Amino acid sequence: MFASHGYPRAVLFDFFGTLTQAAPRGAGHAEVARLLGCSPEELTAVLDTSFYRRSRGDYGDALTTLRWVAAELGRRPDDTTLRAAYQARIAALRADIRLRRDAYAVLARLRADGVRMAVVSDCTHELTEILPTLPIAPLLDAAIFSVHIGAVKPDPTIYLAACAALRVEPRHCLYVGDGGSRELTGASALGMYAIRLAAPDLGDHLVFRPDEEFCGPSARSLTEIFTRDLVPA
Repeated sequence: MFASHGYPRAVLFDFFGTLTQAAPRGAGHAEVARLLGCSPEELTAVLDTSFYRRSRGDYGDALTTLRWVAAELGRRPDDTTLRAAYQARIAALRADIRLRRDAYAVLARLRADGVRMAVVSDCTHELTEILPTLPIAPLLDAAIFSVHIGAVKPDPTIYLAACAALRVEPRHCLYVGDGGSRELTGASALGMYAIRLAAPDLGDHLVFRPDEEFCGPSARSLTEIFTRDLVPA
């Protein structure tokens, strides 16, 4: 699969739907809505329509962004309520995150083989606090969050930030993702070798801007990708 392109020096992983199982919003998000004084449906509508703007950090830091969300809902929570709602958002998102069963083993093998690795995620502030607490965090060399970079996929800026952090050129990188945000097409355009993770559970995954133009290879699991000709036996 990748052998004709040379052994990868680095692997960039998408996070949601790639290192994690499908991640629909769970019951914990209802507590955020309750604290903000709206229905879960109203909150979801604002979150969905503002996802990319929030993921670029357009509205400022975490609390300022959540205050903007509340204002869009016609609410003006006090600072104590706003902080409680933000902590509830972190708890809700953390509850939604279920790492794939093979994620740790795959990353550990790549690290043992000397391959540099980064997560590259379109995300809001909450993931920047959650990811460092996950078991896979010590295996990663870098985490590139759109909310810190100010750019979302497929903008070259976010991929090049990962390459800079790993000290590697794009042509020596493998990119693995489920295809949200047209991430695979964006990676390929920079000369990366991209593989779509097409795991069976992703039919229930929340995806914005699916990568319908990508015609490259796919795999049904992380293990399937890295037990072919990517990783030496």
